Amino acid sequence: MTTILRLPGEPGELTLPALLSRNAEDHGELPALSWCDAETTGWHTLSWAEVRDRVAELAAGYRSLGVRRGEIVLLMMGNRPEHWLSDLALVHLGAVPVTVYGTAAPEQIAHIARHSRAKIAVLEGARELARWEPLLDDTAARLEKLVIIESDDTGSDDTGETGKHETYAALAGRGAELHDPRAFEATWRQADAGDTLTVVYTSGTTGDPKGVVVSHRNVLLNALALDGAVELPDHVEHLCYLPFAHIAERMLGIYLPVFRASHVYLCADPAMVAATARELRPAQFFGVPRVWEKLAAAIRALLAQLPEDRRAAVEAAAETARGQVEFRERGQRPPERLADAYAEAKAGVLDPLLARAGFDRLVWTASASAPMPPDVVRFWAGLGIVIMDAWGLTETVGVATTNSPGAFRLGSVGRPLDGLEVRTAEDGEIEVRGRTVCEGYLRADGSVEPAAGADGWFATGDIGRVDEDGFLWLTDRKKEMIVTSTGKNVSPALVENTLKEHPLIGQALVYGDGRSYLVALLVLDPELAPAWAAQQGIEGTLRELAGHPAVHEEIERAVSAANTRLNRTEQVKRFSLLSEEWGPESGELTPSLKLRRKFISDKYRQKLDGLYHL
Repeated sequence: MTTILRLPGEPGELTLPALLSRNAEDHGELPALSWCDAETTGWHTLSWAEVRDRVAELAAGYRSLGVRRGEIVLLMMGNRPEHWLSDLALVHLGAVPVTVYGTAAPEQIAHIARHSRAKIAVLEGARELARWEPLLDDTAARLEKLVIIESDDTGSDDTGETGKHETYAALAGRGAELHDPRAFEATWRQADAGDTLTVVYTSGTTGDPKGVVVSHRNVLLNALALDGAVELPDHVEHLCYLPFAHIAERMLGIYLPVFRASHVYLCADPAMVAATARELRPAQFFGVPRVWEKLAAAIRALLAQLPEDRRAAVEAAAETARGQVEFRERGQRPPERLADAYAEAKAGVLDPLLARAGFDRLVWTASASAPMPPDVVRFWAGLGIVIMDAWGLTETVGVATTNSPGAFRLGSVGRPLDGLEVRTAEDGEIEVRGRTVCEGYLRADGSVEPAAGADGWFATGDIGRVDEDGFLWLTDRKKEMIVTSTGKNVSPALVENTLKEHPLIGQALVYGDGRSYLVALLVLDPELAPAWAAQQGIEGTLRELAGHPAVHEEIERAVSAANTRLNRTEQVKRFSLLSEEWGPESGELTPSLKLRRKFISDKYRQKLDGLYHL
């Protein structure tokens, strides 16, 4: 628990603006936000007092555009200061900032714009503008104005009072002129803990994003519980690189830093995470499994370059480290001989190696969003780093259960946070109840559909078990959603239906749970494929057609065409073309002709694995 901070109210009645006010008063000189830009070298930094001043001025700028309490404003930007500050400025107006994934397809953007009834969207630049501008003339959407950060010639005027475009620079400048401290104070003090803080759009089973409504109370009670589960240095730094459209980075990169008065370093380019970590040497680091996999691969590559005797020394130190982790996992103190050996190995071998990755100061490391591969967990344990796996959903405001340094089981996702109850239903589905469960789902008319039942229990769609020590173990997913190793949720039905729009493709199964990209098994349509082949002057059985170069080329074009209509996470990178139609008799389909996904993936395991090792 962060004991240096005062809470400006009862925990269940706190709001984010009240905490920012506290930070400016109590810790105003401390660094709050740092970033790099393309024009200069080094870090730019704002203190907590300066952050609040910027937020106040930006709030006046957004108010001048007509933004009012309760209205949604859409944001599509990377991890840059304009995004972070705008989010807080809108919250201080009582508006609802909603971040849209930068990789979202035009159809998904259109759905969110229409469903949210937003009048204003704030975009990074020309790439985003091309996808959003058609919505200004979309009669089903209410979008009226686009604010552009990196503006060239967008048709905006100097004041933003006319036209459908506005530069961020003009908005910020006008806000500085119009800022009224008394009006700002009066406005943010109207906030209530039950007010909507944000809406996080997450894919539903139909493929359309669902808007999860999250209140100040949900977020700040979750922050309080997380803070109690993890011991961190005062004003700890956070390397912020995941998209703000994901609840994980919203918590880690915005809400928790305001709660803890900590220091956020924005990393706009995810490819620079490793280099930035080497520079900053952070005390905490969160990564989805794919990030930990990539970092492990980089260190393994480094080890491969060492002389044989050095590699042997590292491996010996790693075995010692894993030995002491095993004792810690059982809640036991390692024997003195092992403890001394680990201290020696850490100081002489492991810390110098970790220093080259910028990880020698780590006191807290965590992962969530997808299962962590056991070999990756073991690799990091060999470096003395225990990755604390956690579990939760957008509907639980991120983390619901977590391992902690004082109580962990490798392979589990930990114990429930304080204030949350976790149980399993008769079919093994995990259910959660507590004040940090979201308010519900946003309806198109602006009302909210409750997510939990009348008794307060929320059915998560995940299958698991709780052991005798209270640790939760995930075993399967009740829902069919795919969660990639990067933590992104994908609706397989959406991707499969897009692929099947080509006449040659009769059936499709998309695969990629826990993987870094999607692959697919495609089945030729037994009727349309021969007809298409005949038109091309090609003869043969379905099996022969599946192996014909011209057919394969056409399927490649079909997959490429489908990918243009899908966002990056949903795109199929590789596929295998099958000729045997799936049916209930052969086991791939249920009697009602639904895909039996596990059966198919088991039956074609060798093909699927092969698509990841080409």
